[in-house]
Amino acid sequence: MPGTHPTDSIAEAFESQRDRLKAVAYRVLGSHADAEDVVQEAWLRLSRQETDTIHNLGGWLTTVVGRLSLDVLRSGRARPEVSLDDRSPEFTVTLDDAPTPDELVALGDSVGLALLTVLDSLRPDERLAFVLHDVFAVPFAEIAPILGRSADATKMLTSRARRKARAARRPEGAGRHQREVVRAFLAAAGEGRFDELLRVLHPEVTFTVHTPDGPFVTIGATEVATRARLAGSAARGHAATVNGLPGVISWHEDGTPLSLLAFTVADGRITDITAVVDPARLARLDLPRPV
Repeated sequence: MPGTHPTDSIAEAFESQRDRLKAVAYRVLGSHADAEDVVQEAWLRLSRQETDTIHNLGGWLTTVVGRLSLDVLRSGRARPEVSLDDRSPEFTVTLDDAPTPDELVALGDSVGLALLTVLDSLRPDERLAFVLHDVFAVPFAEIAPILGRSADATKMLTSRARRKARAARRPEGAGRHQREVVRAFLAAAGEGRFDELLRVLHPEVTFTVHTPDGPFVTIGATEVATRARLAGSAARGHAATVNGLPGVISWHEDGTPLSLLAFTVADGRITDITAVVDPARLARLDLPRPV
């Protein structure tokens, strides 16, 4: 029957919306896997919908993805994936001077790990309202039906979520200071200045290197400093943000990724370094290309 299944044009329109829908679902759920599931379910629902009754496909899909994401949050099924260990092999990597998507500009350096940490402090309805309105600029009138509230109540809910998010965000300049610590470490590693390495490393720093043979962990400032040649080579790489953490990505001459590093900094010292040098794993990460 006409209108029962999406036409090719509707399928193409859905594909043009897919990245945005995945971004919405990921910001709400904190999990790439759950976001993929939600977007796939949205497509299945579209395939069963009388598409000639949909007057605003983007709005319809946002509503469906929002409701599905809210269901996942309320059921407790969300699987946050913001750590950098083997249990969470997914990385969100952006080059530091790369253009920031319009919908993320207002969040600054809170995108990524820091944003997900902030969102964890919000109730499911607050989280969805905050992400849809403040990150993706969805009007309150369109968010309200998803939450089963009036537009005014949704506006108040979003305002409360915004206050909580601001209270939970890192102090201004924290990200810049962390990068200065990382730059000092990379410079010292590249020049072999052992004493300087010890100055910026926490005494119990952990250095985890993911290789083709599995992860190898080194603990302790002295031990990590002696193994810093790997990080030293990254000094010639490009500063990046890796799951919200300061990081560095390096490439081979042919443009394939060589290494990816992420640093955790607390109180002016590096407490954790994660490095990925496994070519197969790097190839799966869909990392940015050299600029």
